[in-house]
Amino acid sequence: MSDLQKQVQEAADRLVESGEERGLQVAVYRDGVQVVDVVAGVADPETGRPVTHDTPFYNFSIGKGATATVAHVLAERGLFDYDTPVAELWPEFARHGKQGVTVRHVLSHTAGVPGVPLDTTPEDVCTWEKMTAALEDAEPWWEPGTKMGYHAYTFGFLVGEIVRRVTGKPISQVLREDVAGPLGVADELYFGMPEKEHHRLARLEDAPMDMSAFGEMPADLPMFKAGPMTLMPNAELGNRPDYLAADIPAGGKTSARAIARMYAALLGEVDGVRLISPERLREATSVVSDGIDEVFGMPSTWGLGYGIGGPTSTAELSPTVFGVPGAGGSAAWADTATGTAFALTKNRLTNDFAAAELFAGIVSRG
Repeated sequence: MSDLQKQVQEAADRLVESGEERGLQVAVYRDGVQVVDVVAGVADPETGRPVTHDTPFYNFSIGKGATATVAHVLAERGLFDYDTPVAELWPEFARHGKQGVTVRHVLSHTAGVPGVPLDTTPEDVCTWEKMTAALEDAEPWWEPGTKMGYHAYTFGFLVGEIVRRVTGKPISQVLREDVAGPLGVADELYFGMPEKEHHRLARLEDAPMDMSAFGEMPADLPMFKAGPMTLMPNAELGNRPDYLAADIPAGGKTSARAIARMYAALLGEVDGVRLISPERLREATSVVSDGIDEVFGMPSTWGLGYGIGGPTSTAELSPTVFGVPGAGGSAAWADTATGTAFALTKNRLTNDFAAAELFAGIVSRG
């Protein structure tokens, strides 16, 4: 066991023993080679089933990193350009003045359609045609490209429908055939996960959260117009069998080693597989939009589908880090400067990234 593996394992065990975490995985790749593969705790507290290296976790927005990666793989193949109007691939999307929205706008969260109808139910989110019809009928919140705001749910359906229009396949199939399959992780990285596989998943639970902050938020905050509170990420939502089976590419089900391997294969070769060219990686990880997020009100910086800076730093401090964290404290990113890919998956949903920060610190020192 390497010293780094040992240090990460000890830290993971401490978090579980203290009760701060229930079950987790940490994976790190350096220059295409896995150097950390740590598991700790239980995947299912009711049965005591332990977390194993191939246990998939529903990690909410971590999946957006895989969604963006599918888009880049298809762009590399020439199926569309970043400046292709979405309506050229998906004509019905042009309604209500959205004909100017490009793939670049979608990937950089500047498309202007960050919200789902406020009467959207979890069942609706599991129905592809309902969600794409809602996007066709959506009126833009701003002129595409002029502002940026996190497209929490809509990002996945926008990219997913673009993928379906150009390939004729659901995005979960393209992920399996063109990303997860070639990397040998097709059974650990999913959008829609077959029901017969659900027994392998980690069961999510909510850590106690201080909800007083919600009470202090103004009722007219754009966040509350972007979707109903019933769709806010929590354990109940992330354990729903229909959510787990459906293609909801705003989130994903993955093990830490699978999503870290994907990021490693964006940086360079992993066992002979490289997902995109160095030139495309540079373009995808360059800053496209930054400023105050129109939906959530905090500073954000985006490349093409990946946040720049990582969840535990900023774009100014860590301009070479790109990735997407997940609600509940999970995270996955890569660093072009160090050739490192990192992922943390966990089943106790917290409202901070303290665990990710802890492990990232150990990895950076190691």
